[in-house]
Amino acid sequence: MPDRLDKLAKRFGIAEGYFSEKGDWVTTPPETKIKVLEAMGVPVSETDADRPMPKTPPADDVAGLTGSAYWPQFLVDQRAWGLAVQTYALRSDRNWGIGDFEDLARFAEFAAGLGADFIGVSPVHALFMADHSRISPYSPSTRDFLNALLIAPDRVPGFVDLPERAELEAELEDLRNTKLVDYPAVHRVKLRAFEALFAHFEKNANESAKSAFEQFRHEQGDALESHALYEALSEHFVAEGGYVAWMTWPEEFQDPDNLAVRDFARAAKARIDFHAWLQWIAGMQLTNARERAKAAGMRIGLYLDLAVGLSPDGSRCWVGGPAVARHARIGCPPDPLCTAGQDWGLVPFSPVGLSEERFEPYRSVLRSNMHHAGALRIDHAMGLQRLYWIPEGNTAHDGAYVAYPFREMLEGVIEESWISQTIIIGEDLGTVPPGFTDIMGRAGLLSYQVFYFSEQDGEWILPHAYRREAMVCAATHDLPTLRGWWIGNDIDWQAKTGRATEAEANTQRQERVRDRQLVLNALVTAQALALDMAKVTSGEMPDEVLIAVHRFLAITPCRLLAVQLDDALGTTEQPNLPGTIDEHPNWRRKNTCAIEALGEHNLFGDVIRAVAAERPRQ
Repeated sequence: MPDRLDKLAKRFGIAEGYFSEKGDWVTTPPETKIKVLEAMGVPVSETDADRPMPKTPPADDVAGLTGSAYWPQFLVDQRAWGLAVQTYALRSDRNWGIGDFEDLARFAEFAAGLGADFIGVSPVHALFMADHSRISPYSPSTRDFLNALLIAPDRVPGFVDLPERAELEAELEDLRNTKLVDYPAVHRVKLRAFEALFAHFEKNANESAKSAFEQFRHEQGDALESHALYEALSEHFVAEGGYVAWMTWPEEFQDPDNLAVRDFARAAKARIDFHAWLQWIAGMQLTNARERAKAAGMRIGLYLDLAVGLSPDGSRCWVGGPAVARHARIGCPPDPLCTAGQDWGLVPFSPVGLSEERFEPYRSVLRSNMHHAGALRIDHAMGLQRLYWIPEGNTAHDGAYVAYPFREMLEGVIEESWISQTIIIGEDLGTVPPGFTDIMGRAGLLSYQVFYFSEQDGEWILPHAYRREAMVCAATHDLPTLRGWWIGNDIDWQAKTGRATEAEANTQRQERVRDRQLVLNALVTAQALALDMAKVTSGEMPDEVLIAVHRFLAITPCRLLAVQLDDALGTTEQPNLPGTIDEHPNWRRKNTCAIEALGEHNLFGDVIRAVAAERPRQ
């Protein structure tokens, strides 16, 4: 059995082990190999020896890679910049207490007038309409469809004619004035509006609109019908006191092909129609935002984000299939910053199942997201080559790296990017396999560079040392804002949430003082900051320093620069604090300034002028 197990593990891409952050070799336990193989659907026991094996994943032969991803002509000799924002966080005088696709369109039109070429957002994948507590954009129910809560009800045809309009609008001022998104209230009011608008559509829509909706359903096929059915079922069981998680439903409803599910679908046809209609409306509004961004002068438009995995209890995992490894989770092994390792709670695609299904599930996800995107960021792009799997019942201590058919995965990205005319950015932060970033570059994917991770040999690297074929930013949604970093707000949160002792926090604060000085030295050396500001290391971050960081990043040769709206507004708090659930208001914070008031915000204007001066649209 051990010899057979090792041969099976090697054949199906399970690594023998990995080098830890300390340089120690960590061997993959036999028990983990067995569980990972079983999660792939590969028979392991001696009694299964005569059963046919699943098709072996294609060899990882990147030397045979042909072509490279789509590249717009203007980026050959020019650099561009844009703004990054959380869609839900956008404030406006008209939204319903949460940023929506209309806000996104208006923000894009405003930013285009300032010289921006794109608006970057976190994933807008479908979440869980029956559970308003499920709000992380990186834990989607499915990546093939959209978050219907981001629909702008007042931009849906028929809204002005609704009898309920005045009653609904009376609740909006309170929803808009909250500092955090009130998801339960937003969900309640929006769902009422959506149901009224759908009823109006069914009763009053002309034949052209109804035909367009039916054409959308035909084009999206079984994937849309299954997602809409899941949404109707989850609503049904939540109403009965249950949960959206399909594995908690009565056994006969856990299999989409069961007769009980078919009977429910016939009885719930109107509700399934409703959820399919929501996807149609969401798609049209996001398409409208993309078109308005381009019409306003943006050369890229919307820059969307593709999450690395799936929620195990969502619609895509309910549908299942060989490509979905339901009994595994994605994460990362222990390291000095997280000695327990990380379990992200997300289900991966199986390389064996993808091969069996000719990579169509993967291609489908790419197509669905590139359809709306001028640029697409692939979260944890190392997943194109390998992912750290944690089998069901294990912890991050006893997971294993699983290899993916790198060449085939890259070729899928390349081909779909040309079809959709979409720039591809691969987020290659963290533990990166040797040579990975270079191979990405050969394939025409931009790499990802973050200002905070720019210390090298005791100095902050200067602009000329940044990679040209990259997208650069000061921070990300998982990191402190510039102002927050400067004052150690992230360190305070670590101590406040028990993720660091007070002694550890004090050590980090002392290191931050040193880092601030290194940053100032680099800014002055790069002539992004005046020499007389070189010793300002205490107190709040001066506006001049915040502006200088953006000027510094604009000077780099990186093809793209993303300016976080939170940074340009001088915000202290970050959108998400990794490793927390209830201790920090993740994915709830709104921007501190409404879209309509951005033109009067002095710091925002100064940051944008500094960036636009270094990267003018030509």
